[in-house]
Amino acid sequence: MKKDSFKAQLRRTLRWDLWLTVGPAAVIVSIAFAVTFYFVKPAPPKTLVIAAAGDEGGFRYFARKYQEYLAKHGVTVEIRPTEGSLTSIKLLEDAGSGVDVAFVQSGTSDATKAPHVVSLGSLSYIPLWVFYRGEPLRDLNELQGKRIVVGPEESGTRELAMKLLAANRVGAAPTELLTLGRDEGIELLKQGKVDAVFIVSPAESPPIQRLAGVPDVQVLSFSRAEAYVRRFPFLSKQLLPRGVFDLGADVPDHDVMLLSPTANLVATDSLHPALAYLLMRAASEVHGKAGILDRTGEFPAALEAGFPLSSEARRYYESGVPLLHRYLPFWAANLVDRLWVMLVPFIAVLVPLGRVAPALYQWRVRSRIFRWYARLKEIELQLEESPAREMLDDMLRRLDEAEREVNRIPMPLAYAENLYFFREHVDVVRRRLIRRIADSGDTVPAAMLTAEKTA
Repeated sequence: MKKDSFKAQLRRTLRWDLWLTVGPAAVIVSIAFAVTFYFVKPAPPKTLVIAAAGDEGGFRYFARKYQEYLAKHGVTVEIRPTEGSLTSIKLLEDAGSGVDVAFVQSGTSDATKAPHVVSLGSLSYIPLWVFYRGEPLRDLNELQGKRIVVGPEESGTRELAMKLLAANRVGAAPTELLTLGRDEGIELLKQGKVDAVFIVSPAESPPIQRLAGVPDVQVLSFSRAEAYVRRFPFLSKQLLPRGVFDLGADVPDHDVMLLSPTANLVATDSLHPALAYLLMRAASEVHGKAGILDRTGEFPAALEAGFPLSSEARRYYESGVPLLHRYLPFWAANLVDRLWVMLVPFIAVLVPLGRVAPALYQWRVRSRIFRWYARLKEIELQLEESPAREMLDDMLRRLDEAEREVNRIPMPLAYAENLYFFREHVDVVRRRLIRRIADSGDTVPAAMLTAEKTA
């Protein structure tokens, strides 16, 4: 019965020691994981909303290309039609709109008006085309007094047209500025009902190439292009070579100097980093090829867009695609990236605890015996003071009591040698006591003598 009681006590003690050792370690690791979870971004969403204007800069066409690319990586893209770049930026700035990304024209807005919008880079040149009828014009200042289609109210085309016309002091009566869409403006120009139409669109756009071949319709070549790009940093000069649209018909029939903003991919500053990298990979796929005005590999690029580059975009343009995304599918790269961050608690906390916890457990088990060494040391110090026989007998009694108490300590087998070491040390002190009694001429109990000879 006593044996079973001792085993039960041993199990309870070992469980208590284990909890006292592992419990604090588990709490520390849990706190480390909680802190890590706080800083780790969640998995990227499976849906993305892109805002794109219908007849501005070829944005709707680009949006469909991105939709196809992202679908291959398990991300569903919803295309949100807008009236123009200004509307798209307003939707991005509105946290409740649900819009994550937008195609916009450079120079339309800037960070002062939309502080929560960041740029993922410029995608292509989208020139400003000024088609007109009548006598050849050298620049915009000669449009004074004309009927001009400047684009829809919320469009980037109208925003750019108004800036350039204002810089040329064009717009006062009798000049008439019409806020009409691209297709309607083109038809009115063909019919001779307006004098000029502003269009922002890629050189590859079929409506642009068709309009360039219409008799009596000319495209303006900016004679002061260098002055414009100095005044407006978001613009660049682009030379449209003679005959590039149609070599047989020689369209256009002369070199044309164009002013060109850029198509830009902008996003909310809360866009998930993994989606930002995926969008920039899509940009490289869609816009990396050569065009009439673009060279191979020229885009995407970190050009002036009016908005600050996101941190992901800056790293992308400096170092390229992150290592994991080069060799793993999108979902796998993102999973490994997140799991890697989760290794921080293991490296910073669990590994040191793996060394400390066993040592702590060992110290706790051995401490039950080690504290009895204080009694041994006390007896030895008293022995040095030449105690009387009554004191020696009391010391022997305390020594026997210490040995009995230590024998009752629950001790795992792996640490049992500590128990036997203590008993050996008790025997060393006991022999000293017996010799001291014998040297004093007193009678030593026979049981003590037998124990000494046995030892």
